[in-house]
Amino acid sequence: MLEGLRSCIYEVGDLDAAKTWYADVLGVAPYFDEPFYVGFDVGGYELGLLPTDRTETPSGGQSYWGVPDIATARDALISRGAQPVSEPQDVGGGIMMAVLVDPAGNRLGIIENPHFAAR
Repeated sequence: MLEGLRSCIYEVGDLDAAKTWYADVLGVAPYFDEPFYVGFDVGGYELGLLPTDRTETPSGGQSYWGVPDIATARDALISRGAQPVSEPQDVGGGIMMAVLVDPAGNRLGIIENPHFAAR
């Protein structure tokens, strides 16, 4: 029934600021860039930015983005304005996970998983 993760959508109050931040973090420009939605192709998966006028902090499911080295990725995200929520921790089998918050208030999970290779 489910074929795998395709998209991760984040609500953002300032679409232009979020687009600039994620373009820097991902190292790519969006492939879809409209006032109502911005989409990035990230290794065959989509990160979507959806503008909202909500005043409270965005909420939703937790997604994790694969990284080759969690310490390096975490430091790079923090240097670009993300705020740490949890320290990297081994959750078993050498799999490392950590959570940050992006400048728009979205939780941003990162995972270093030596057992997973994207197809």
